[in-house]
Amino acid sequence: MTCPICKDETTAKYRPFCSRRCADIDLAKWFNGTYAAPSRDPEDIDAAIEATEAALNTPPKPH
Repeated sequence: MTCPICKDETTAKYRPFCSRRCADIDLAKWFNGTYAAPSRDPEDIDAAIEATEAALNTPPKPH
């Protein structure tokens, strides 16, 4: 099995990663939103649509 971050061989202690470093890199990707699980919750979809419409209808700020 290879590490999903650096593609080196994994170790039992950090599986599915090869090291603590790669495990931490993966965790950081979850924290900063690089990874995201899609939602099929209608409330989430409605909130996303409303936020998008609000952003599109807001005039740009002057620089």
